Amino acid sequence: MSKPSFELRLIEDNLHAGAVFELPGDGTNRVVYVAHGSIKVEGAVFADDQAWHGRGAVRIEAGSTGAALWRFELLPAGAAQAMVGSNAGASCLKLASPLAWPIADSLLFRADSVAFPPGGCAYLHTHQGPGIRCLIEGGVRIDTNGHSTSYAPGGAWFEAGPLPVFAQAASDRPSRFIRVMILPARLKGLSSISYVNADDRDKPKSQSYKVFVDSPISV
Repeated sequence: MSKPSFELRLIEDNLHAGAVFELPGDGTNRVVYVAHGSIKVEGAVFADDQAWHGRGAVRIEAGSTGAALWRFELLPAGAAQAMVGSNAGASCLKLASPLAWPIADSLLFRADSVAFPPGGCAYLHTHQGPGIRCLIEGGVRIDTNGHSTSYAPGGAWFEAGPLPVFAQAASDRPSRFIRVMILPARLKGLSSISYVNADDRDKPKSQSYKVFVDSPISV
């Protein structure tokens, strides 16, 4: 029997102060990153630049100032999308990307941020799994597959993993993006990056990382 096809989605949820948003118990693996404000999930509070990870039904309650959330979901292609009701706020689908499947026999859900000083870059590289990125501050130019695209805060893009990518951050301010990747489980606690050019492997690297989630998952 062939494996089902999956996709990775990024949805932006904007919740009114005190609003409640309930996600269904459909087995979807999720990372909910708090871009602004605060939420309460399963008795724990998550504020600016924090992330919750879980699977299945969950109740999200916005704090007193509301919340802007970036919700990353791994789910079967074409599955129905949970969206915030108009009485609680609003949702919009920022990006949905089909995944080449299977990625590995066992999987890891990784959510982290990648930060650059002004003028920093990530030398030409690949990753061992696909993922969606979304810029939280600054600016970045992504060069891949013969194309060059610049992103401002809130801009999202997909990287398949094996296709080489070069990233150039803005020259006049720090830049940082949030990233969720689906990786082989053997990479738990390990870097997924591989530099294409041998000369770049030992050069000082300008990017720094903050890990939110690094958790084995099943689908």
